[in-house]
Amino acid sequence: MGRQRFAARNQNSTSFRVKEKTLGPVSNTIMLIVLACFLGLLYLTQVTKTNALGYQISELEQERTSLRTEHDELQVASARLQALERVRNSDVAKQLASITPSGTINQ
Repeated sequence: MGRQRFAARNQNSTSFRVKEKTLGPVSNTIMLIVLACFLGLLYLTQVTKTNALGYQISELEQERTSLRTEHDELQVASARLQALERVRNSDVAKQLASITPSGTINQ
């Protein structure tokens, strides 16, 4: 059974072919441009979020640095104030003789 070139009796002379639907070059170009714009917007939103978080992180680091400096200064002041009490209450200070002025010199 081969293909016949001509239509036989009681047969239609036209045949229908199913054409595959494809996108044309203009549609492909438009879709690529839309996709590129979408990816660009996605990239920009991510960069913006990253920059915003970067500013927050730098502010927190500056605050941490200032708090550490203040903590160090307070430790030095605390040690200085405790040193005077330790000297007054030490055994060596208790064994020292107290000095009282004996008089004044007039000229």
